[in-house]
Amino acid sequence: MSRLLKVALIHNSKPSAKAQHLPADYYSECDSPKTVQAIAKALAASGYTVFPIEANRHLPQRLKENPVDLAFNIAEGFQGEAREARVPALLELLEIPYTGSGVLSLSLALDKARSKQLFRCAGVPTPNFQLFHRADDPLDKKLHFPLIVKPNREGSAKGIWASSVVRHDSEITNGAASSSRSHETALRIQIQRVLELYDQEVLVEEFIDGTELTVGILGPDRLLPVLEIDFSECAPSGEFFYSWRMKEYQGNKEMHLTPRFWCPARLSESVTHAVGAVALKAAKTVGFRDISRVDIRLSSDGIPFVLEVNPLPGLDPKESNFPIMSQAAGISYEALLKQMVQMALERAPKSPSSIPLSKESDFPSPLKAPQRRGLPAAGAKDLGEAPGVPAVARRGIRRGNPKEEDLGR
Repeated sequence: MSRLLKVALIHNSKPSAKAQHLPADYYSECDSPKTVQAIAKALAASGYTVFPIEANRHLPQRLKENPVDLAFNIAEGFQGEAREARVPALLELLEIPYTGSGVLSLSLALDKARSKQLFRCAGVPTPNFQLFHRADDPLDKKLHFPLIVKPNREGSAKGIWASSVVRHDSEITNGAASSSRSHETALRIQIQRVLELYDQEVLVEEFIDGTELTVGILGPDRLLPVLEIDFSECAPSGEFFYSWRMKEYQGNKEMHLTPRFWCPARLSESVTHAVGAVALKAAKTVGFRDISRVDIRLSSDGIPFVLEVNPLPGLDPKESNFPIMSQAAGISYEALLKQMVQMALERAPKSPSSIPLSKESDFPSPLKAPQRRGLPAAGAKDLGEAPGVPAVARRGIRRGNPKEEDLGR
């Protein structure tokens, strides 16, 4: 009788409370205990032995103490430019097969500006954009209002509020006479807010008035039924797109955050085909694997603009979009997770590791720094830098005109 497959369910749990100095949405990408339990239960129903493990600094030791055959990865990670890729990188080092996309794909997709540059190269429609390192960076005059302001490397609509969409003069409905300069000022206020809260570059892109869609992809190229998110009943809230409040408090009638979901979307066959083709091309551009969700705004003239690719989509069986689409395709929740495991097992190496294991005695003795022998103190000139200029500039500080690579048009 063959033994049961041992699966580590690697995750980041949403804590019951957060420190006051952190943004309200700081833990929004983390999974609730309810979601982790639902995934563990579904995997166990497929015959796997499941070990839920928190993705923190103790993860390497936990994996060493509890050898597993495979990792089911839903960890979002904390800190760093490629936080979602940290767990997959560790798993590759430890030679543990894992579900979902790899290191490079997760790193590229998290960086919205970088992925949008790749979309442009691949011919995938995406809104014009500019990356801001400072609130006073010159605004690209080729960008057209309305504009939306977002953190460049966050998910779950973190850092996106109703005020994140800044509109042009002619679209103001409060009767106030506002100049374009006042709108640029409002834009810079939003940019500064994101810079202060999230300590990263800020993406400003043209806001596409239209229909919110998301496309699920399973396996190499299976398109799931397109999901349409209808915000028409949310008008009293002032939020008509996926903001953080919309995702966090979805279904709250008192707050008027009650979007309606249509799956399949209310699209013609030809438009559905075009949306699916664009979504698949975008996901392949960032190199997704196993599953991916592609967020799209369909403009009034029928152009599907890709906002981003999420190769690590939420998997809550009741609240997440991907399971809604898979169920509409006739795939049960248990079958979805089992298929993810099977795809990961098919990639697993069939032969033992070729990497030699080292013993402690194999490591060389640490090198000792040579003693200084009367060398004069190094001045700015000796270090190859001008007096008064730090050797390493603070991240995000840049003056002058925006670089061409920061503009997306």
